[in-house]
Amino acid sequence: MIGVLFLVLLVVPIVEIYVMVQMAGAIGVVPTLAVLLSVSLAGAWLVKREGVGVLRRMQETLDRGELPTDQVVDGAVLLAAGTLLVVPGFVTDAVGLVLLLPPVRHLVRRRFVRRLSERLALLGVDAPAGFGSGRVYDVQYVGDVTPPAYREPGTGPDADARTPLPELGPGRDA
Repeated sequence: MIGVLFLVLLVVPIVEIYVMVQMAGAIGVVPTLAVLLSVSLAGAWLVKREGVGVLRRMQETLDRGELPTDQVVDGAVLLAAGTLLVVPGFVTDAVGLVLLLPPVRHLVRRRFVRRLSERLALLGVDAPAGFGSGRVYDVQYVGDVTPPAYREPGTGPDADARTPLPELGPGRDA
C-alpha cells in the first residue's frame, strides 16, 4: 500500500509533467491545453453516459430480485475513470478512457471479485457463490412472535392455573 501511495503522489505527477512538456514542445502550449480540456470534457460526458447505463442495469437487476453486485463494481470503476479524467494529464486521461471500455471494466470486475473471494477465504468466510446471483428477500418485522411460555388463566384446559405450554420437539419447531 505504501508503494502504491508513493507511486500516486510522486511518480505520476512527474510523469504527467514530463508528458505535458513534451506535448507542448511538439504541438505548442495552447493546443496542449486545448487537448487536455477537451479530453476532460469528453471524458466527463462519457462517464455520465456509461454511469446512466450502469444505473439502468442496476435497477433492472433489482427488479428481478437479484443483488446488483456486478453493477456496483462497474460503478466503482466508472468513478475511478471519472476521477482520472478530471485530473489534468495525458497519462491519467488515457488510463481513465481505457477504464471506460466495457471489456476492460469486465476484466477489472473479474479480478476484483477473485481477489475479494481469496481474502474472504483467508478470513474463513465463504464467498458468495456466483457473485451477483443472490436473491433479495424483503422482510418486515411485525413484533414479538415468540409464543408465551404459559397459558393465560382462563384460556386452557386448566382454566384456573397457569399451565406450561408443551415443548416443541425436534422437527416440529420450524
